Amino acid sequence: MISYQPFYRTLTDRGLTEYALIHRMGVSANTLYRIKKGEAISTRTLGLLCALLHCRVEEVLEYIRTENDGGRE
Repeated sequence: MISYQPFYRTLTDRGLTEYALIHRMGVSANTLYRIKKGEAISTRTLGLLCALLHCRVEEVLEYIRTENDGGRE
């Protein structure tokens, strides 16, 4: 399962809000809606967020292993 909890921590650490991302930085409201709902975003969007927030991928999302992951290592 992909979690976007690191994204919200990064926003807080940078002193930013979703409003600022949309209105000052040009991130689409749909992107933030998808993140909030835990839906997929493209690697292009992930790269854009990392560039805007001056952060690494791990500061936007994380993988959380669940029982439904098929048991692969």
